[in-house]
Amino acid sequence: MTAAKPVVIYPPDEDGGRRVRVDGVILGRAFSVQDVAAFMQTAGLQDWNEMDVVRSELIEWRGGGPDVWEQ
Repeated sequence: MTAAKPVVIYPPDEDGGRRVRVDGVILGRAFSVQDVAAFMQTAGLQDWNEMDVVRSELIEWRGGGPDVWEQ
């Protein structure tokens, strides 16, 4: 059985935003990898940057990876 990842990035909506959920709490919508990094910093990972977001095994990307921001 695979454990759920603590961070979920949902598929892009009609505006290109992707909901960001950390530990079951929706933190907001991201429009870029930089936005996701900012959410991760808010969640307590102050040293995270865009490369950490792209490479992290903690993040489940739904509806496309970190390069997908349009429906």
